[in-house]
Amino acid sequence: VQLQASGGGLVQPGGSLRLSCAASGYIFSINFMGWYRQAPGELRELVAGITSGGATNYADSVKGRFTISRDGAKNTVYLQMTNLKPEDTAVYYCNVFQLRRHYWGKGTQVTVSS
Repeated sequence: VQLQASGGGLVQPGGSLRLSCAASGYIFSINFMGWYRQAPGELRELVAGITSGGATNYADSVKGRFTISRDGAKNTVYLQMTNLKPEDTAVYYCNVFQLRRHYWGKGTQVTVSS
């Protein structure tokens, strides 16, 4: 399974960005798709996730600001980020869980700065 993420960039505080991640290759039964992030000197953390059944979960720090969604037909997961804050600055990684294995994308940089 290969993951191609896009949509990162530089945005001012209060701004918005939309991340996309498309899965390709041997797609059989994806159980979970999600986004993690890692800031310099910090551990990688789960930002948001969505199951094959549509259940979602979010880190407390992004609740009410970020929305995760999924297009099953396209095997694509999206992360709509609004009201971005400087503390959201990190490398964002797409993650897919299928057949008891995690797959990771290369990461896309999100920088929130004035």
